[in-house]
Amino acid sequence: MLKLWGRPTSARTQKVLWTLAEIGLEFEFILASATMGPGGHVSKGNQPFGIVNTPEYRAKNPNGRVPTIDDDGFVLWESNSIVRYLAMQYGPELLYGNDTRTFASASRWLDWENNELLPPQHEMVMQLVRLPAERRDSGALDDARRTFVHRLQIAEDQLARTRYMAGDRFTFGDIPIGIRVHRWYLFGLEGPSMPNIARWYDELKARPAFQVWTAPPENHLEG
Repeated sequence: MLKLWGRPTSARTQKVLWTLAEIGLEFEFILASATMGPGGHVSKGNQPFGIVNTPEYRAKNPNGRVPTIDDDGFVLWESNSIVRYLAMQYGPELLYGNDTRTFASASRWLDWENNELLPPQHEMVMQLVRLPAERRDSGALDDARRTFVHRLQIAEDQLARTRYMAGDRFTFGDIPIGIRVHRWYLFGLEGPSMPNIARWYDELKARPAFQVWTAPPENHLEG
């Protein structure tokens, strides 16, 4: 059985969890983190799940981060690479129509999410959820909000042309953007109307696999 090390409150881990749910693949989920634990973020004095700093884990992932998978002895880290691997290994027709160009189009949105949406949303998570109240910075939060909205307009423009991020069918490329948009809506911060994203987001929420790990607010708002 495939093993996954991570935590459900990690957007990077959620990429893998959602992909696994779409495929319907059974797996063992091992809670691991250097920054989060059962009580929340270490900045609030909580103990982390750990594991990631052990020699055994570092032999699998020298970065000491999550997620990491072990699929029958094949070990892989970096969330985007894991999602691509799972799509190719277990769901090529389901997650990209078994088409190279669709795969490439979907793949770019994983990289775009990681480069463009992750940094400002990480700052929003820290300022809204994880840092103690006395360490939060309203200016940093507003800067991150404005940056996120500006960059999200690219996805809004794409969805004016196509039903999903990589074309007119759901692909693994919708997963990372969907997680970031879900968090954005849960945060309830001020932003412009984005009707194409709203329409697409409604379609994502209707997917059974979305409901398993991504939908629960506690996986986004507790820390």
